[in-house]
Amino acid sequence: MAEIENSAGGLTFEDDNRGQTLASGVTFLEAGKGPLVLLLHAFPLSSAMWRQQIEALRNDCRVVAPDLRGFGSSPGFTGAPSVDQMADDAVALLDELKIQAPVVVGGLSMGGYVALAFARRHASRLRALVLADTQAGADDAAAAANRDKMIEFASKNPSPAVIDRMMPVALCANTRTKRPEVVGAVQRIASLQAPAGIVGALKALRDRPDATPMLKEITVPTLVIVGREDALTPPAVAEKLTANIRGARLVVLENAGHYSNLEQPERFNEAVRMFLASL
Repeated sequence: MAEIENSAGGLTFEDDNRGQTLASGVTFLEAGKGPLVLLLHAFPLSSAMWRQQIEALRNDCRVVAPDLRGFGSSPGFTGAPSVDQMADDAVALLDELKIQAPVVVGGLSMGGYVALAFARRHASRLRALVLADTQAGADDAAAAANRDKMIEFASKNPSPAVIDRMMPVALCANTRTKRPEVVGAVQRIASLQAPAGIVGALKALRDRPDATPMLKEITVPTLVIVGREDALTPPAVAEKLTANIRGARLVVLENAGHYSNLEQPERFNEAVRMFLASL
């Protein structure tokens, strides 16, 4: 089991992706016992972004947080990058861990796209969903063009430059100006990611299918979380996502932007804990 180091009230935990490695080369963090919760990270971060959630939930359940393809020390794509492949990777990880019972899958941003692909491709393996700061729709022409620009930028610049470019929309203004420990944690985690992994993920995000048509087919309990000041997938998007999933519930976190689990970890953790208790 990976050792989780954390400090209440701050982000002094280790964020260098140290954890377990499977035979497939996939790296992951794990803690706790009981029903399994699989947490899928945001772009361009890694499983390290979930350390506060792992620490908070480890007494209630078994939490596994993998590094998606090309992030952490997990191998990159060998074929065309896709969120479908990432979802299949998540199932392969469960198989390697010999977990056959349905699991709770939670994802934030990119991780949410992968969680929706998991729900579409592996519904029988799904117990419940947590979709945070994400959306179902595919990139429109303008968004795809912006991805192409970021792909070009990430191909020519180091990882710290990529997150610096994203920071104005990744974190809310209050976090950026008053919580340097959160800004620093995001910068540190992102700076450790390989440029090739970032480029591969951008291609997967650009080319992901529209998940909206399959939302009506989701029958498992679903929690949607969004930061009130999320500039990338704002509350209106979360409301639409919630309305299209039968029985889904929505939690809006004040003073949080796109990385709501890092900006408001206690409120995020409590929302997830209450949802898990309801299952």
